[in-house]
Amino acid sequence: MASSTLICDTEPWKELQAHVEDNNKTHLRDLMNDDKRCQSMMMEFDGILLDYSRQRANLDTLNKLFNLAEAAHVKEKIIRMFNGEHINSTENRSVLHVALRAPRDAVINSDGKNVVPAVWQVLDKIRDFSERVRSGAWVGDTGKTLKDVVAIGIGGSFLGPLFVHTALQTEVEAIECARGRELRFLANVDPIDVARNITGLNPETTLVVVVSKTFTTAETMLNARTLREWISSALGPQAVAKHMVAVSTNLKLVEQFGIDPNNAFAFWDWVGGRYSVCSAVGVLPLSLQYGFSIVEKFLKGASSVDQHFYSAPFEKNIPVILGLLSVWNVSFLGYPARAILPYSQALEKLAPHIQQVSMESNGKGVSIDGVPLPYQTGEIDFGEPGTNGQHSFYQLIHQGRVIPCDFIGVVKSQQPIYLKDEVVSNHDELMSNFFAQPDALAYGKTPEQLQKENVPEHLISHKTFSGNRPSLSILLPSLNAYNIGQLLAIYEHRVAVQGFVWSINSFDQWGVELGKSLATKVRKQLHASHISRQVLMFLLILQLVYQIYKI
Repeated sequence: MASSTLICDTEPWKELQAHVEDNNKTHLRDLMNDDKRCQSMMMEFDGILLDYSRQRANLDTLNKLFNLAEAAHVKEKIIRMFNGEHINSTENRSVLHVALRAPRDAVINSDGKNVVPAVWQVLDKIRDFSERVRSGAWVGDTGKTLKDVVAIGIGGSFLGPLFVHTALQTEVEAIECARGRELRFLANVDPIDVARNITGLNPETTLVVVVSKTFTTAETMLNARTLREWISSALGPQAVAKHMVAVSTNLKLVEQFGIDPNNAFAFWDWVGGRYSVCSAVGVLPLSLQYGFSIVEKFLKGASSVDQHFYSAPFEKNIPVILGLLSVWNVSFLGYPARAILPYSQALEKLAPHIQQVSMESNGKGVSIDGVPLPYQTGEIDFGEPGTNGQHSFYQLIHQGRVIPCDFIGVVKSQQPIYLKDEVVSNHDELMSNFFAQPDALAYGKTPEQLQKENVPEHLISHKTFSGNRPSLSILLPSLNAYNIGQLLAIYEHRVAVQGFVWSINSFDQWGVELGKSLATKVRKQLHASHISRQVLMFLLILQLVYQIYKI
């Protein structure tokens, strides 16, 4: 598929560029009056409802986007990904996070070998280990049950598992499974994060999971050494073997660290960090907290969307449609940002996770063949749960810059409340806003409407809303482990589709390497400076002693 021809040189790209002028002549108010169009822009899969009728697009736009996907060979690239071909060409790797949640009898090859049995070997090992810890069959060095877990990792080894954990914390079944247990995530090398994570914990009842593929990530390993010292100081160095386990592929360094290699859980180089939540990176700490059965439901939800993404025609394919609409908004309408707005507090860590999945994947300036791009790629992602965001940055979204929005709602609340004499329940109040905000963005409010409402003339311009601001809505039936897996996979594949169209490599991340390499140099300078300060202090003390004895 390698070619130096850029997608912007193709006829479908040029047709979409020409289409923008016609599109600008039509307001979303008018588009929303077309019932046929609106009905065709609503679709359902496995309980998930997608409504993208409030996008600045008509049926002709969609047809042109499908033609662009064909010109970009999106279908072929999806097949190549699922077939285990090395589509991460700069690192010469397969991209197979879909294998992490594949059924046990699936066949997904990488380098001619079916990787699914190896995946399930690790999953079975996690099931066995987490059940032993949770049941008390595996205890700490002093014989006490390990009821608290601190997972040490950064980036993809932290954001994805934290998102899933936060989403499950208030789910009824998950609450029962996690009763009496606590899971914390230590990511930042800032000692404040260390202090917060060990406050209130007892080393005797704490298990530490160190997540690092190479066991060399600077921040992670410094935090790991810090907690190793915390355990050793309280219980003795021999306790490390009972209180620390690893998620890594570098068994030599795991053993040198003091962790039994038998207590290391593997993952593979075809798993990118930001796509690793379905590997041992996320599955181990989440299984320790909630039990493997809950996490297996999460994996099945993600797998359901994987199969949908692979097999559904593009016209009915949720991740494909979402990816193409993002390309339309970014590359043609010129909207560089996207707001992720879940109307569920349980999804408060979704936006931070998708920031990494999206921005680390598609923040690229050259094509997969190394050709500088004459067009922008990637989106600036941010978000906050509704209705909190409405009292924060929605002002800008309604009357400032145009920012396409993803509204995510849930039909059934994890924790419903019904108060006597209230007009609506708390969740109904939340969902009233979920349904109202997309319409407010689409329709806006005209000066004529304000005049009919007798708004004072000097306030009309301030209270006018231009509307014509695109959004889409994703409605989940509930928010259990299965639905959380579905949502994760939708966003992962959406990002891949964007990268496939833009002809970039969404699966490497060279942009994070420069700062890390410079930090190594600074670290050496700080170390040298620290030694110099110690020598200087020693000389000053000697001089002081000399002066005292001289006197």
